[in-house]
Amino acid sequence: MYKGMKTSKRSHTCGTLGLKNIGESVKLSGWVQRRRDLGGLIFVNLRDRSGIIQVVFDRDINEEAFNLAHEIRNEFVLTIRGVVTHREKGQCNDSIPTGHIEIKAEHLEILNTAKTPPIYIDDDDVLDESIRLKYRYLDLRKPKMQNILMIRHKATKIIRDYLDQRGFVEIETPILTKPTPEGARDFMVPSRVQKGSFFALPQSPQLFKQILMVSGMDRYYQIVKCFRDEDLRADRQPEFTQIDIEMSFINEEDIMYINERMIVEIFKKIKGYDIPLPIERMTYKEAMDRFGTDKPDTRFGFELKDLTNIVTNCEFNVFSNAVNSGGSVRAINAKGCGEKFSRREIDALGEFVKQYKAKGLAWINIKDDSIKSPISKFLSEKELTDIIEIMDGQPGDLIFIVADKTQIVYDALGQLRLELSKKLQLTNNNEYKFLWITEFPLLEFDNEEKRYTAMHHPFTSPIDEDISILESHPDGVRAKAYDLVVNGVELGGGSIRIHNSELQEKMFNVLGFSRDKAWEKFGFLLEAFKYGTPPHGGIAFGLDRLIMILTNTDNIKDVIAFPKTQNHSCLMTEAPSIAEEERLEELGILVKETE
Repeated sequence: MYKGMKTSKRSHTCGTLGLKNIGESVKLSGWVQRRRDLGGLIFVNLRDRSGIIQVVFDRDINEEAFNLAHEIRNEFVLTIRGVVTHREKGQCNDSIPTGHIEIKAEHLEILNTAKTPPIYIDDDDVLDESIRLKYRYLDLRKPKMQNILMIRHKATKIIRDYLDQRGFVEIETPILTKPTPEGARDFMVPSRVQKGSFFALPQSPQLFKQILMVSGMDRYYQIVKCFRDEDLRADRQPEFTQIDIEMSFINEEDIMYINERMIVEIFKKIKGYDIPLPIERMTYKEAMDRFGTDKPDTRFGFELKDLTNIVTNCEFNVFSNAVNSGGSVRAINAKGCGEKFSRREIDALGEFVKQYKAKGLAWINIKDDSIKSPISKFLSEKELTDIIEIMDGQPGDLIFIVADKTQIVYDALGQLRLELSKKLQLTNNNEYKFLWITEFPLLEFDNEEKRYTAMHHPFTSPIDEDISILESHPDGVRAKAYDLVVNGVELGGGSIRIHNSELQEKMFNVLGFSRDKAWEKFGFLLEAFKYGTPPHGGIAFGLDRLIMILTNTDNIKDVIAFPKTQNHSCLMTEAPSIAEEERLEELGILVKETE
């Protein structure tokens, strides 16, 4: 029965006490991690956000507190008062900061009881994710989870301090905004006042931050919630947090200079890790040719090499047909792996690349005195020699080859090198290889919609020398765009924006927008551009991904306090839920039943 609370005000927190506090009378509050009854003594591990400390209840010190301590169970909420003392010889615990001290309890107050929790509050507790999310408030009691949230807090404070010191102003932009026809699918919000009309939740503050540059705010940032109604992956959520930055009167160099130093400061203060400056740069084309991806992990080799010219006229039809169809033939050399993979494992890798639409995987195993390969009989001696030479093949090496449309070749070999690195354990989670990727294609052709779409977004500026071919050869136009990549993960991306209404309208035209549709969807931006718009650009970092990297987790749900599941639901609150009929009627919405 609840009897009311006397007082729970603490003098200290559990994890902050040490040998310096010996002899002090302290008052602590927290949760019971564990209770042990040894007859004449009861030991309780008391836990709060700062750590754990051992409390000893001794009949000889306070019989009332000792008797009450028999009622204690795991996750009860307590306040205790006692004296900090040395632990007895041989009883110290070097695995925790408070392991050399304990509290001799003189007073105990049970602030609240607790049922036996369905989650054991321990970092090593292995549970189905659905249980963790349903009882998220218990999952978040774990020291590991609390540490992640503290690192997230510290990172955002470092970011705010860094940008504030450089003249940036944090400005909030609207959450209820206008649906846009480009990018991912919007979350739609019905208007009660204007029935039949809808707001969209922002995928990004992109248009508003550009208008802030028109307004003369000059340097803006925001740590902002964004929303995308798309299928989830391990590193995606329907709502996510973005570090959003925009600047006026700058170029790509200025933006990369400021932002790479911000990342350096974050990693130094949180990880104690020094990122060498300047961060290496690589064009999109070089990244694709060497690694098969625009976000390469450069901690290990296995780089792609182009064999197209060598095998154009070879008798192996898989190669020659791919080349004659406009594709390419490329390979990676798994150095020293000739004896590490059995034929069965090589066949499994062949099945692996088929996930990325490759038809198969050819291979050449270089022995000390021979070549072992199922395709060698289709290649001339010169073709085989030239392949080995361009691949820098040595005895003991295993060469993997894919022939297909070039994008399929990139995807298959890019993923294969990552798969090999996992199998061979080539990467170190405490090593960070940063890379700026530049000169992205401005546009890419969408075969389903039969039109060009923006690779980043429609407001990205083309490189000056490519503007003249924007309408005649749109697939050859490069963008003033840049992504920051670390260990194969895109940490953030941005661009110099179009700041001229004529060029922006031309861009919309290339994207298939009529002038009327462009003005219908983006007229407020085009109109703003007519009133003196400065050159501007910016970047956005995924805060959730940044925290994943800083905490060495591969699951985005670990770095968000209350994440959603794969089907966009919150298991704790049971959202989304069915709306009441009266509310739907008020909004002018009729829900259609489906099977």
